[in-house]
Amino acid sequence: MLRVLLLLRFLMLAASLGALIGALLMWGLAGSKLAHGGGSLLSGHLDPREITTSVMGAIDALLFGVVLMIFALAIAFGFVFEPQASLRVPAWMRPKGIGELKRTLVEVILVYLIVDFATDLSQEEITLGWTNLVVPLSVLLIAAAMRLLPAHEKHPHEGMTAPHAGLSEPRHPLRDDSREAGH
Repeated sequence: MLRVLLLLRFLMLAASLGALIGALLMWGLAGSKLAHGGGSLLSGHLDPREITTSVMGAIDALLFGVVLMIFALAIAFGFVFEPQASLRVPAWMRPKGIGELKRTLVEVILVYLIVDFATDLSQEEITLGWTNLVVPLSVLLIAAAMRLLPAHEKHPHEGMTAPHAGLSEPRHPLRDDSREAGH
């Protein structure tokens, strides 16, 4: 029964394949935007706003493609396949858990929102009003919320030290050991 359940992990390869296809599509979109910007430049149509918009849109698509590639490989090597000992798989391809993937996704959303807002500003002349502050305020609130989250998930005893040298008992994070040592 356990063997059958373990085989179900290969279903996650569908998500990995989807992310890989998405990455390739985003890189194709980025190439198209760069070609459009380059075509505008070569044709003599030197509208800096149009070229800037093309380049920033391409950067946005490239970044999102990179993140999708990272997700595709992290899902495959972190949750489906166990790499051979002789194969050195980079740490970014072996996530420590779903929490790490979620945090990466939120970080990417922040970068996407920043680049998208900058692209919108470069595309058109905007009279800055309170409605234009929605995206920057969202970025600020998401970034503030991320600062409140732990940097990574730890095992309950990871990083704790023994109160006295030579003892293996983990130090309780709420206990004040300085009183025991006579400080």
